[in-house]
Amino acid sequence: MVRLPMFTLLAALFLVVPALAGGKTIIVLDASGSMWGQIDGTTKIEIARDTLRQVLGTISDDTELGLVAYGHREKGSCSDIEIAVPPGSGTAAAITAFADRINPKGKTPLTQAVRVAAQELRIEENEATVILVTDGLETCNADPCALGKELEATGVNFTTHVVGFGLSDEDGRQVACLAENTGGLYLKAADAGQLAEALTATVAKAPEPAPEPQPAALDSNFKGIARLAEDGPDLPEDAPVRWDLFAVGANGEPETRSAAGGYGGVFEDSLPAGRYLTRVKIGNVMREFPAELADDRQTELPVVLDAGFIRITPKRTADGEADDSARIDIAFEGASDGGYGPTEAYVAAGPVTVTGKIDKSKAETSFTVRAGETVEADLVIASGIVVPAAVYAQGGPAVEGDSIRFEVREAKADIAGKRDTLAGQYGPGRGMNVPPGDYLLHARLGQTEATAPITVEAGKRTEATINIDAGVLAIAAPGAYRIDIFGARKDIQGKQVEFGGTYGGEMQETLNPGEYEVRVTYEGDKAEKRQKAVVTAGERTELAVE
Repeated sequence: MVRLPMFTLLAALFLVVPALAGGKTIIVLDASGSMWGQIDGTTKIEIARDTLRQVLGTISDDTELGLVAYGHREKGSCSDIEIAVPPGSGTAAAITAFADRINPKGKTPLTQAVRVAAQELRIEENEATVILVTDGLETCNADPCALGKELEATGVNFTTHVVGFGLSDEDGRQVACLAENTGGLYLKAADAGQLAEALTATVAKAPEPAPEPQPAALDSNFKGIARLAEDGPDLPEDAPVRWDLFAVGANGEPETRSAAGGYGGVFEDSLPAGRYLTRVKIGNVMREFPAELADDRQTELPVVLDAGFIRITPKRTADGEADDSARIDIAFEGASDGGYGPTEAYVAAGPVTVTGKIDKSKAETSFTVRAGETVEADLVIASGIVVPAAVYAQGGPAVEGDSIRFEVREAKADIAGKRDTLAGQYGPGRGMNVPPGDYLLHARLGQTEATAPITVEAGKRTEATINIDAGVLAIAAPGAYRIDIFGARKDIQGKQVEFGGTYGGEMQETLNPGEYEVRVTYEGDKAEKRQKAVVTAGERTELAVE
């Protein structure tokens, strides 16, 4: 069910597009990690390989075709783009062979990949076509829509066609502009019916007579002007306002795909006459307005967003500095916003609730924002920082490395004797965010544990060193199958406490001071060996069992 529409789609493009565009063509193939996703039990990359093999077997040998692939060599790289096969005639076998070797793994720099293909085609000198096959959206902070306009303006006769392989309608709209801005087609790989309609409307249709001369069109028949409040000023042209116009059908319902869109406090465009739903958004505040457009005049639409602007500065104390680690969440009518550290947001006029968190520390405030108003507020999230360290013995060597585990626990235990853990980390030196109060600092290293009381104050750094009262026992037993450590003393039932073990001929363990028994076992008939060891706090004891 999936292979046929995909094959039909690509075949139509590869057979018809070169005839329409002339010049050379490059296929830009998505080889990002998402191509391991499955459709009806078959991975997308397998479907793409099979489809390429079938389609390329039907094209003429003099078709000048090339291949660019992205996301197939490195994970997390936005520069993983390769001109796999330069455009030329008779390249079908090379393209198929390269596709068979692709191992999808990386990101989706589709915008830069199309740019690389356009540069390879020298679009400023030649007629050229790029066919982008993608199963995902741009993941490298680039704007495919803007690239489409740039390439269209640069190229002699340049066209980009986009094949959305398994994309939803919403995702498809975000890449369709790359094709539309260069006069190309956007086609869904899973829908043969849409392909037939698109080809009939754009490729198979017979040439129509030249239209009668029409009066010069207006530069724009729509002008939207945004303001935050009814009696407030118009927002400037560079304001972060998003406009989208949706044509309204005969049934009174707006289309799902935007007919035009752009940014700015003032937005102008020219659209076919008719009814439209205008969707205007600033931040996460969205409003909708009807508009009636005509061909012979400009419709000016002032819109009131009924919104205000807030700036929240999180602090650990009222007179402290702004804290960049705090998470800020802002809730208002019908939506929310947020960020880390000092946070700015447009909000719907009315009640607003701001919540702040620094790990386990929380704070909340509420206020009312009027349309057009700017509100600045501090949010105090009482929190201190605990910086732990440990020593093996009083005045002894410091514990280094990330093997030691530190935790800040509640000082008061529950009825079952358990204490909640508020923060934890491995290794000394780094800080843990904790609400003000009295706590226990707990440390665990190897077979040892220690606890010390601490007090945390808001906005302050508490440096605490805990004595784990321990030494290190290092055992070397060449040829051993297993090494185990036991307490030297036996309890009343004759049992010894086990303090860990490992397979192989070497072992190192952190232990409290005292006497221990080391047992070494061997494979085969070799007898077990037992040897005493004494561990001293702050010292390393090395034991050789021969």
